[in-house]
Amino acid sequence: MKKILFVMNTMGRAGAERALLALIKNLPKEEYDISLYVLINRGELFDEVPDYVHILNKKPDNRSVLSFGGRLAIIHTVLRCFFRHASGFRLIGYFFKNLKIQLCAHRLLPDKLLWRTIANGSVKLQDTYDLAVAYIEGASTYYIAERIQAKKKAAFVHIDYQKAGYNKTVDLDAYQKIDRVFAVSKEARESFLRVYPEYNKKTFLFRNLHDTNRIASLAKKPLPDNSAFVKSSACYKLLTVGRLNYQKAYDIAIDALAILRKRNIDADWFVLGEGSLQKELTRQIAKKGLSDHFFLLGSTNNPYPYYRAATIYVHATHFEGKSIAIEEAQLLSKAIVASDCTGNREQIQSGTNGILVTLTPEAVANGIETLLANPSLIQRYEQAGRQTLLTHPKDMDAFLELLE
Repeated sequence: MKKILFVMNTMGRAGAERALLALIKNLPKEEYDISLYVLINRGELFDEVPDYVHILNKKPDNRSVLSFGGRLAIIHTVLRCFFRHASGFRLIGYFFKNLKIQLCAHRLLPDKLLWRTIANGSVKLQDTYDLAVAYIEGASTYYIAERIQAKKKAAFVHIDYQKAGYNKTVDLDAYQKIDRVFAVSKEARESFLRVYPEYNKKTFLFRNLHDTNRIASLAKKPLPDNSAFVKSSACYKLLTVGRLNYQKAYDIAIDALAILRKRNIDADWFVLGEGSLQKELTRQIAKKGLSDHFFLLGSTNNPYPYYRAATIYVHATHFEGKSIAIEEAQLLSKAIVASDCTGNREQIQSGTNGILVTLTPEAVANGIETLLANPSLIQRYEQAGRQTLLTHPKDMDAFLELLE
């Protein structure tokens, strides 16, 4: 039986983590001995790992990674890894070199500075695997490259590599030690290859997998009676799913809703997700007088009834690799307004199965208003979404070739 190891940074409720679970469930358990190791031992999706998967963390912590306690857990992990075998001290030069690069670019990204500390200071697994897979960028990739023994190694890229702040100086030579790189979209692949053109021949597509039966079943569940979504009397309910961070551009969404309501459009906007910007966004919501109309609902283990009940789905983000949330909205027959950016424009063909807009409050508001004013257009986009091709068997073939 072939042995496969998957490594993740966390197991929080996010797109890459859900896609990983779908991939694992697509691998025949009779043929593969599957293990999972999570570098930051935290996340609600530990509870959804199939019971035949060996979780190598001693005590998997299924609490949120984005809560205050989750942030403390991350800090604890970083400090532990920094001092283990003095690994952090050996990275001082690396840290300051990359800090200088970030300051020159006027964009401070602490996670990019700390991923290697976590990778180098994490416990080294002693087994040898037939295939070791870093299912996300950063620490997982560095850990697989440097600290795991495997006949073949693979790494996944889920984001616009350049816009997310990765570069060769941050990565060092990690990808040189990876046999095959899988990007979740064509544009994510192109972005990665702009940084690493020398790896063109070993960079493949692997589009996100979905447990469609599970999603359809969970979507039928009732919404919580005490939810602001249920209590809302608005004519239109807008939904966005994603972490509360810079990438997701919620500041633009808040301003867009302010514009819609000034136009006497009776819409409320609901966001499912947690993140570091919650307090800042809450202040902006209050400042705009939208506390009764723009709701940060937090995270949930079942977002799908919200998709089902929403009028339309809105995904106005700065950049993506390929959005799991958009694909889930399509699976659940939602008309979509999305920003015209990497990832989104590969999923939405504007005028065919949704609307793409520039990332400004006015443009987002206009795209939403166009849909809300045209129920027949909503129906057409819902039908087109249901017909979107979300299965790509050749992607799995390219993955399984590594086990031959």
